[in-house]
Amino acid sequence: MASTPTELPSTTSTFPTQQKPIPYSCENGRRTPLSSILPPLVFGTATFNHQYNSDPFALDTTGLVTSALTHGIRAFDTSPYYGPSEILLGNALASPFVRETFPRNSYMILTKAGRISSDEFDYSAHWIRQSVARSLERLHTDYLDLVYCHDVEFVSAGEVLEAVRELRRLRDEGKVRYVGICGYPIDVLGDMAEMLLRETGEPIDCVQSYANFNLQNQTLAGHRGIQRLRDAGVEVVPNASPLGMGLLRRQGVPVGALGDFHPSSRELRAAVREASDFCDRHGEKLEVIALRFALETWISVGASCGSKGDPASGLPWQLESNDDVGGSKLGVSVIGVSNPAELEKTMLVWRSIIDGLEGGEKTAQQAGRWNRAWEWSRNRQKAVQMLAGAVQDILGQWFDYAWASPDAGFVNKRKVDAKVVVVDDDGEGSWLTPAASPEQSPVVSASAEYIEKEKGIPLR
Repeated sequence: MASTPTELPSTTSTFPTQQKPIPYSCENGRRTPLSSILPPLVFGTATFNHQYNSDPFALDTTGLVTSALTHGIRAFDTSPYYGPSEILLGNALASPFVRETFPRNSYMILTKAGRISSDEFDYSAHWIRQSVARSLERLHTDYLDLVYCHDVEFVSAGEVLEAVRELRRLRDEGKVRYVGICGYPIDVLGDMAEMLLRETGEPIDCVQSYANFNLQNQTLAGHRGIQRLRDAGVEVVPNASPLGMGLLRRQGVPVGALGDFHPSSRELRAAVREASDFCDRHGEKLEVIALRFALETWISVGASCGSKGDPASGLPWQLESNDDVGGSKLGVSVIGVSNPAELEKTMLVWRSIIDGLEGGEKTAQQAGRWNRAWEWSRNRQKAVQMLAGAVQDILGQWFDYAWASPDAGFVNKRKVDAKVVVVDDDGEGSWLTPAASPEQSPVVSASAEYIEKEKGIPLR
């Protein structure tokens, strides 16, 4: 599915030569609202790194990106912290077939700045500007659609304020279009969003949260999450990591090159193992239920801070507009894949979810698909919701539990040690990330010794 199309006249002539641009404009300092153009499904490329895969350069990343584009995905999320991710994504987007078929204005690039390694953060104006310049070069573009301050809970409010102000200066120079923040603790995200509105008089455009809306933790949907962010003027709140950084997988949390990174306790993992066994007894995989539940539920729960951007159709070369699925805002989700099977599986799930939206029945009929696709999707939604409820009952005290981020006693080494100022752009030390690989061996749970060779859909 993800192989790169052969670039021969006899084949490329059958493909559309140009995809329509995303309708962005900026007149007199007034930009098109992000909530009207950001696609509701974003391809996360944290998988393009050494901790997800032993050799990310051996992956067919160009084929994956090309296949994602042909199936309607129009936004890619990356970070310089994700090792070679920016380089690999940039090279894929710069390949001849993509350049010819998908102009730069037909998709969005989202990246981050400020996080350098697991214990180094630099939110200074100088470093933010340098980081953006490097991202532009790696991604072969003269502008970035959205830049987040990466993992804001690890730095002070003053540092976040300095970084956001510099990103907005870069925005005014045309190098960045929208500015956001991201991180894990939802209370910190709310604090930062309110601070930025109070100190600058302008709300932050986007706040990305991860692992806070899934089968195990749904606090992002509550008053501490999306409601508070909306009150702070935040336009869009994407939900990332629908599998809880790999926690919600049948084979347990992934273990990458640095060992067991996941912050969950043995007790939480044991509860997840029990929930997975329950799903097995009902002919389902935990990760499949978790993925569909998060994507499908966030479409409606996250709609108040969602977007009217065109959704991915999930079908090759078939465009679909927001009007085709009811015309309302849809909650935005970020998914990550590292091989063609995972991409195909995710696109099938997404297509079924879209079929169940308002207007889905008519759209399926017009496209010549199964005339009962809408009905099947709605029935599948009911089944997933039932199993999700059972999983939450099994989790008990661990439902809505959030681990600490950062750990107690965390020290920013870049801030403390003035000598630590050089970042090796090409060294593996700069390619380490807390996200882990579905290719790796599972951790033995507290409840049973269970090893599953089957690979699951990745976490972010």
